[in-house]
Amino acid sequence: MFKRKGHIPPAATYKEVWSKGDAADKLSFFFMGVSALKNKQWAKGISLLASEIIFICWFIFSGASALSMLSNLGTIKTKKVVFDKAQGVYITKQPDNSVLILLFGIMAIFLVIGFIWLYIINLRSTRANYIKKRDGKHIATNKEEIASLFDSRLHATLMFIPLLGIILFTVLPTIFMISMAFTNYDRQHPIGFSWTGFQAFGSVLTGDLAGTFFPVLGWTLVWAVAATVTTFLGGVLLALLIESKGIKHRKVWRTIFIVAYAVPQFVSLLLMAQFLDAQGPLNTLLQNWGWISSPIHFIDNEAAPWVARLTVIIVNMWIGIPVSMLVSMAIIQNLPQDQIEAARMDGANAFQIFHNITFPQILFVMGPSLIQQFIGNINNFNVIYLLTGGKPMNNNYNGAGSTDLLVNWLYNLTFGQQQRYNASAVLGILIFILSATISLIAYRHTTSFKEG
Repeated sequence: MFKRKGHIPPAATYKEVWSKGDAADKLSFFFMGVSALKNKQWAKGISLLASEIIFICWFIFSGASALSMLSNLGTIKTKKVVFDKAQGVYITKQPDNSVLILLFGIMAIFLVIGFIWLYIINLRSTRANYIKKRDGKHIATNKEEIASLFDSRLHATLMFIPLLGIILFTVLPTIFMISMAFTNYDRQHPIGFSWTGFQAFGSVLTGDLAGTFFPVLGWTLVWAVAATVTTFLGGVLLALLIESKGIKHRKVWRTIFIVAYAVPQFVSLLLMAQFLDAQGPLNTLLQNWGWISSPIHFIDNEAAPWVARLTVIIVNMWIGIPVSMLVSMAIIQNLPQDQIEAARMDGANAFQIFHNITFPQILFVMGPSLIQQFIGNINNFNVIYLLTGGKPMNNNYNGAGSTDLLVNWLYNLTFGQQQRYNASAVLGILIFILSATISLIAYRHTTSFKEG
């Protein structure tokens, strides 16, 4: 019927498959894989049918309950003592574990979505087999179906395990964390908690935590800008100095600065914390030389907030400059020398060459990397935690110190005495929104994006 040369057979709708297909095609709408089994595609048919049987059994015995309990996160919210008529004694009923209820409920939603995805695959497979039968074309055998997984559909085969890992270890925990922000999960409600809507958001933005959130947010942005700019400019200038004419033993200088990068970051930070301590080597030397009469408080509780913050920025330069230096050196070594020589012949000095040729080229290449560094500095937990621990403490803040970033404050709210898990989840969401917004806006304004 459709074999005339140059004629493209029409695609079949699911309505046509249902009305004109054989019994196996119709049964596939209710029992997944029947059409595949009828056409001897054993691997696909058995897999789909087994998946449906397992899903139905799971849904009846566990899934339906998990989904229904997700609406209230358990009925028993507090410890209760009730009288058991059967035993004639009083028994204690513990609160429902809302954490597990929420986790299993979210997992149940993912499983339902996964089953729907498999059902759609089943329908598409049934329609594809129907069209091939209708048009008199060859229907792939079981062996050919399996072979296609390592040939034409190799990309799907290779992506399955990584995609499953992303769903289990990234998407699922993220959804779980976001869900926490809409509950009253805290120290007062460690087990039996409930949905509270946007109440936790109100606490962070306008409630008792607002007086901490906005100052810490301001310092986080200042820190991210200062840390990114200082390490970038420092790395560029250092690379220019090493690569400039007349500098001898360049390999030695490169090695010296790379050593600072090769040492693990936490080791450098812990050593710097000891070095800058009130009783540390720096203060001891300065006192022995008679330059100071009493220790300078750089990063402890007696330090001035601006001193501690400035110290953190300077120490971060020691860690971050070698990275920018390596990238800048690679760019400088590949700059068009004929363009630079032409500029010199036209009378341009070193600063003009740097301003109009060298720096724009470095910024063009490193633009996306700078955005990445900026976002990394917003979430730079290690530098603050290992160097200052948030000190000096601020009596006006709720659970945060003067040098704490939003991510450090999130950690304090989670593992500190307050244990306000819902507020921590809100902070996680706000940090993500902040990072994503800045990334998108900044990246769209980079030269590499505009010329890409």
